[in-house]
Amino acid sequence: MSHLQPTRKWDARYIGIVPHDNTYYAKCLMGGALACGLTHAAMTPIDVVKCNMQVNPAKYQRLWSGLATVLHEEGSTGIWKGFGPTLIGYTLQGSLKYGLYEAFKDLYMNIAGEEATKKYKPAIWLAGSASAEFFADIALCPFEMTKVKIQTSPNGSFPTAFGAALAEMRSRRLETRYPFGSLGPLWTRQIPYTMAKFVFFEGIVQQFYTHIFTAPKETYSELTQLGITFTSGYLAGIICAVVSHPADTVVSLMSKAENKGKSETGLVTLATKGLGTRVIMIGTLTGFQWWIYDTCKTVMGLGTTGGK
Repeated sequence: MSHLQPTRKWDARYIGIVPHDNTYYAKCLMGGALACGLTHAAMTPIDVVKCNMQVNPAKYQRLWSGLATVLHEEGSTGIWKGFGPTLIGYTLQGSLKYGLYEAFKDLYMNIAGEEATKKYKPAIWLAGSASAEFFADIALCPFEMTKVKIQTSPNGSFPTAFGAALAEMRSRRLETRYPFGSLGPLWTRQIPYTMAKFVFFEGIVQQFYTHIFTAPKETYSELTQLGITFTSGYLAGIICAVVSHPADTVVSLMSKAENKGKSETGLVTLATKGLGTRVIMIGTLTGFQWWIYDTCKTVMGLGTTGGK
């Protein structure tokens, strides 16, 4: 008598080249930490100028002239203000952003099932990235508030050393609203940014492998796959910058005590002031983040992100 073998239930955790177990997610946490911590810290000089363009546009009108102004008034250390909280904050945020994205993506794919996942894949990417960023921003917020306060305070009016700045933020919490006073605007900035970052990245990668690099993904060299990763990340980053810029301007403005409770800043100003600088910053930053993340995944045997 023949017996029918039970059909194994479809599970998103087992459709890739390696199983998505706890070890896989831990490695993704590590890759995300390196991807975001290193890139954001390296972009500190541009971030210093961008934040000051948002809160003091009359003085800081252009990227290069803004850098020159900071160097003239504060020396070479001035352009690296906020490096410490940037490195720590975005290391924590990046770890949760990428690691939880992988976990939430698998969770939502399993909830939706195989057919719905194939049909509504962009919705899965959006839901997974939004869920991950919600928690990542809670870890980031105290450090982001400290970073922006350091970068936008007049020279000599606020500590620039990491430890002293954190202590000052805590002691002046009624004024600074530390540690979670900017969480709402941060969510408003980062969740749309991350949703755009992941859905456009995954979509662009899919288009590359569908229409240009049409052979099976694994037949291409690691160098080629990582080149596709960087290009897709850079293009996605440009979109991210435009989507999230108004809320980014609000976060910068909230660092100034004189702006507390104000709401009259024009929409055009919110959407455009410092946007060109942010496009350069976020495009480059996002491209390298995805490249570092996928390089880490490749080194650890997980393969690059995305495909047909």
